[in-house]
Amino acid sequence: MERHTPKKKRKGLKIFLTVLLVLVLGVVGYGYSIYHNLNKAATTVHSPIDRTPEVKRPTDLALNKKEPFSVLMLGIDQREGDKGRSDSMIVITVNPKLKSMEMLSIPRDTRVEIVGKGIDDKINHAYAFGGVEMSMNTVEKFLDIPIDYYIKMNMEGFKEIVDAVDGITVNNDLDFKQDGHHFATGTLNLNGDAALSYARMRKNDARGDFGRQMRQRQVIQGVMNKGANITALWKYDDVLKALSNNVETNISFAEMKDIQKNYADARHNIEQIQIAGSGATIGGIWYYVVPQEEVANVQTHLKEHLELK
Repeated sequence: MERHTPKKKRKGLKIFLTVLLVLVLGVVGYGYSIYHNLNKAATTVHSPIDRTPEVKRPTDLALNKKEPFSVLMLGIDQREGDKGRSDSMIVITVNPKLKSMEMLSIPRDTRVEIVGKGIDDKINHAYAFGGVEMSMNTVEKFLDIPIDYYIKMNMEGFKEIVDAVDGITVNNDLDFKQDGHHFATGTLNLNGDAALSYARMRKNDARGDFGRQMRQRQVIQGVMNKGANITALWKYDDVLKALSNNVETNISFAEMKDIQKNYADARHNIEQIQIAGSGATIGGIWYYVVPQEEVANVQTHLKEHLELK
């Protein structure tokens, strides 16, 4: 992210975290040029949303008071002439006092109430029905926590972001092939095209969507780690261009600076949590059904991390 004042030679560059929550917890501040370009990129991707939340906070979120906050990350699979569906939905909560982040992947076939549509359907359909607003409201009601921010990313464009940081490193636990790529077990260095294929595979994994979610989180963390490296400083222009072309968020530049100032240490302690359920065919359609007891457990966990309970 960035620093309020453009001091010469401040250590670190975590540009990606400036605009994506996963890049929003870093440090930038290497002279006026970078600061100016960062401000310009942040303005480009800033897309405020006016909605009535399903779950309201007791008081307005105050980043300057280091209050925990939440972000919904939407990876959108969008084709020409089609509004698209959310290919991935990840809820991230950030607690600066605990210096930690919780990362919950919601299986895209999860059967929930689609808020504003009045039906039970797959959670990833919320975006197709009502865009970011319906997605945020639906996730809020499902998890019973306020969703403070969103980050929407074009999944195809994610390749540009990975390439902009000169690729990422992941630790693969399953030997498989996907889209012409062979992913052997062990430590892998991936370019943008390979990273997208790695994150999308699920048919050849016995864990199904859970394996896919794990790889998505690995890719996100891989970008975080690379974006946080000082060597990325010399690639900052490519990173900002890739973000500007492929990302939308309601996090303003001023809020990004507050997050960088007050929440940066949380990046170093990320807990990945899952929501357990099982497959069921209802009305001839396959869904991922989460028992109410499991929903309640996840809700309690996230509320505690957000200090709402």
